[in-house]
Amino acid sequence: MTFKPAKLLIALLVVAVPAFAQNVAVVNGKAIPTSRVDAVVKQVVAQGQQPDSPQLRDLIKKDLIGREVMMQEAEKQGFGKNADVKAALENARQAIIINALVADYVKKNPVSDADIKAEYDRFVAQAGDKEYHVRHILLGTEAEANDVIAKIKGGAKFEDLAKQSKDTGSAANGGDLDWASPSSFPPVFAQAFTALQKGQVTEKPVQTPNGFHVIKVDDVRQAKLPTLEEVKPQVAEALTQKKLQAFQEELVKKAKVQ
Repeated sequence: MTFKPAKLLIALLVVAVPAFAQNVAVVNGKAIPTSRVDAVVKQVVAQGQQPDSPQLRDLIKKDLIGREVMMQEAEKQGFGKNADVKAALENARQAIIINALVADYVKKNPVSDADIKAEYDRFVAQAGDKEYHVRHILLGTEAEANDVIAKIKGGAKFEDLAKQSKDTGSAANGGDLDWASPSSFPPVFAQAFTALQKGQVTEKPVQTPNGFHVIKVDDVRQAKLPTLEEVKPQVAEALTQKKLQAFQEELVKKAKVQ
């Protein structure tokens, strides 16, 4: 059976049109599929940069054509065989695959509202219901710290004596550490000042790995903690990261590492 020329042309067009429709352009024989444009459009729209439109698709098409031309020239000049380029490509490949694994894991192991509430409650319990405006003077020896305490009892101003503090960051401000919750400090330091009343100074030096501290409480107030709704996204993200860290550590344990 033979086709007449006109029928043959029509048959070829029927076959060719769907194939051509799958590409937005063909650059030096290399096709740029429509799916690549769709993927970039989806990403742009998801990021809220601008809505899908013919103008956007035309810009993306031009960008992909420009990239394809540059890619072909780079391959022509042999950059695809460059050792540094290969290493960068491998790193990018790993990142893309790992990100896909992470996204799948997070989807299958979501953080529940109960987990978020429990974590928030732990934060509130740890932070406590009070904030303290604290000053301190850091000395190198216990004897120096005791000498400072004696001078304060003798009427010397705490702020003046703070100028000799080894903590140069607060020394110029009279030893001021601003308002903070006890959980912001090392336990031994926090235990010392939470036992004080407003205006009181520690009777004995408080030792930490940094040295010996003389501590004063300027004021105490009720803590202004954020509500659960205010910090829910941050708590959820922190718990997600903990899950991912545990997942990775479990995989490392199972792996044969030599």
